[in-house]
Amino acid sequence: MKRADTNVFVIRGGNVLTASGAEVRDISVRDGAITAIGRGLALDGARVIDASGMWVIPGLVDIHCHLREPGGEEKEDIASGTAAAAKGGFTSVCCMANTNPVNDSAVVTEFIKKRAAEAGPVHVYPIAALTKGLGGEELTEAGELADAGAIALSDDGKSVGNARMMRLALRYAKRFGLKVISHPEDTDLVDGGVMNEGYWSAAIGLPGATRAAEETIIARDCMLAAVENTSIHIAHVSTAGGAHIIRNAKRLGAAVTCETAPHYLYATDEWVRDYDTNTKVNPPLRTEDDRLALIDALLDGTIDCIATDHAPHHADDKNVEYAIAASGISGFETAFSICWTALVKSGRMTPEALFEKMTSAPARILGLDAGALAEGGAADITIIDPGAEWTVDSSKFASRGHNTPFSGHTLSGLVKCAIAGGEIAYGREWTCG
Repeated sequence: MKRADTNVFVIRGGNVLTASGAEVRDISVRDGAITAIGRGLALDGARVIDASGMWVIPGLVDIHCHLREPGGEEKEDIASGTAAAAKGGFTSVCCMANTNPVNDSAVVTEFIKKRAAEAGPVHVYPIAALTKGLGGEELTEAGELADAGAIALSDDGKSVGNARMMRLALRYAKRFGLKVISHPEDTDLVDGGVMNEGYWSAAIGLPGATRAAEETIIARDCMLAAVENTSIHIAHVSTAGGAHIIRNAKRLGAAVTCETAPHYLYATDEWVRDYDTNTKVNPPLRTEDDRLALIDALLDGTIDCIATDHAPHHADDKNVEYAIAASGISGFETAFSICWTALVKSGRMTPEALFEKMTSAPARILGLDAGALAEGGAADITIIDPGAEWTVDSSKFASRGHNTPFSGHTLSGLVKCAIAGGEIAYGREWTCG
């Protein structure tokens, strides 16, 4: 009997999502590409993956994550980060520039791409720094960074405080076809706040950060993009007011897109009441009213996509007092299930709408060749078990960062398999079963 080729396979009987809709179909894959989508498909030497009762969708796309390498390998490296991404169903990820050294030169961009190619099949797209050293004072060489493989520019982790510098950055990036991603945070207004300013900050005695710190920079950058007649992308929107500003900017014709993160759709600032440093994230968890407003903004198209803002940390960064703990959640491995639970299981959003927010929409924002299933296209595929429930156990994360406030929570919707470029990046044991 001829042995099946592990990279030649047929995914059989799944609910396949293509541009024309969702239908029960088979998908055949060979040499990294989808050879056919139809019924009763077969390939010589192919292994069959039974996807009955499951969703077969484009590989998830994350346009905002932190892989830490170079310089932060005690938190994460590209190999562990992409393994975690695959376990979460992501086959394409875009990593931010706040590494050490900062990704503000072609050398660092090329290093990231080389390490990603060595690590495995998940596609890694570097986002380079907007200003040198993330210092906000001198623009990076956008043309050289683009030539080296950078797909966008951002000082994420820090905000460009000088409005004139941000305006020049938008003008400069436009010449090279690079989108600017804004980290909206006025640090003067944050003023040492470590959680959302409101009832819970007062109740538990932690300094609060006003939502105006986020919203004023969102407004400024939307206005600058309109003035320069260029596009801008706003990262990790967390407040109802921020969504409202972006909604109005879009109505006025500004070319602005934005994202929110799964934790803002599921958790609130009440979670901080036990001083669990795993709840510390930037921007901070907001109120229940904000959470519901963000869901509404997803539904009406104000918020274009969902991005993880995966921010792994070493345990020592979190095992300290709340005020001095590092901000961030290790998000790859819970992102999809959090969104499925908060949005689909709750009845607020259809499965197809959620998939769009996590596949084709983020790919479209940054112009990535990803987020779609089509004959002849790349075999970037995620298989989802919609009926599965599972309990988060951060000790089993593939990521080196186990920092999550969701450990112990039972979530719905489980990633069973992730295929990137025709290779099974996660779920090989399941697919062989």
